[in-house]
Amino acid sequence: MTAARSQTIGVGVIGLGFMGRTHVAAYQAAARDGFPCRVVAVCDPDPARRAGLVPAESGNISTGAAGERLFDPAQVRGHETAQGLLADPAVHLVSVCTYTDSHVDLALAALAAGKHVLVEKPVALRSAEAQSLALAARAAAAERGLCCMPAMCMRFWPGWSWLRERVRDGSLGAVRSATFQRLGSGPAWSAAFYRDPSRSGGALFDLHVHDADFVHWCFGPPREVFAVGDAQHVTASYVYGAGGPRHVTAEGAWDLAPGAGFRMRFLVSFERGTAEFDLSRTPALVLHTDAGASAVEAGEPGVRTGYDGQVRRLVETIAAGRTDTPATIDEAVAVTRLLEAERESQASRLPVSVGG
Repeated sequence: MTAARSQTIGVGVIGLGFMGRTHVAAYQAAARDGFPCRVVAVCDPDPARRAGLVPAESGNISTGAAGERLFDPAQVRGHETAQGLLADPAVHLVSVCTYTDSHVDLALAALAAGKHVLVEKPVALRSAEAQSLALAARAAAAERGLCCMPAMCMRFWPGWSWLRERVRDGSLGAVRSATFQRLGSGPAWSAAFYRDPSRSGGALFDLHVHDADFVHWCFGPPREVFAVGDAQHVTASYVYGAGGPRHVTAEGAWDLAPGAGFRMRFLVSFERGTAEFDLSRTPALVLHTDAGASAVEAGEPGVRTGYDGQVRRLVETIAAGRTDTPATIDEAVAVTRLLEAERESQASRLPVSVGG
């Protein structure tokens, strides 16, 4: 079933941990700003979460104070199982916000049930699994007009989408150097899952995936990658051929002490300027040129984070009856292969060919 253009898109969110609550809040903000969507159902085994109560746990952004209600349970149906939510006829779009090792199976089940899908990153820890979803997503788009999109939120983050446009339009000249940094102490919630790299992929797959995707989105697949570190702390150098940038690196880590905070930064030098982003600073985005430094206002009204941006673009796409999502599962497959190459490079301590 595809939501009609004039119909409010009913949203169901599977998994109400930190990321699931973030999705709920993003859809709610989009609805307040006039986007045709409404959260109508949620799924979680915890009855308190199904009642909309916010637990005493937090991430890098706030999802509300402990004890607050994220939604009115009289207005949002709570399902104990994913099967119950997928059978709900009021649900047109499903956000899959569960543990990584259930992403592909739940996304496949949602497509089979005739739902559009937004599936959290990483889509999978193995490219073969991601590829199985990509095949199903292509078929669902062609045969039933369904969208299936990976939640690559950095593509929509204010300041980061601006950077991609400057890379593409060449208004600052070619990129000479690009460095990305995403460092923290690791999730304090669901520690048993996140501290098990066989399930979460560690910082390499769960955190660094943001920068690997952004690098791939901006510059395309590198020719090879050389990565050092381990699953909890990685620094990757991406090697491009003629015409590509000469220096691209990304560092991601979960091994900082809890009091050290969270860092999300980039520093990109073009031929005619240097763009600098630091999440902890106001203004976050500054452009340095021969004329001096200037703050850059980037983003759109109501879009506070990339989570806001991604749900709005997906809702717009569905409402218009299109399937050309601004991020695709095929791209998620390519990024998974890139991360697999980084993991191989860490183990061998040698550059690994990617095929760019």
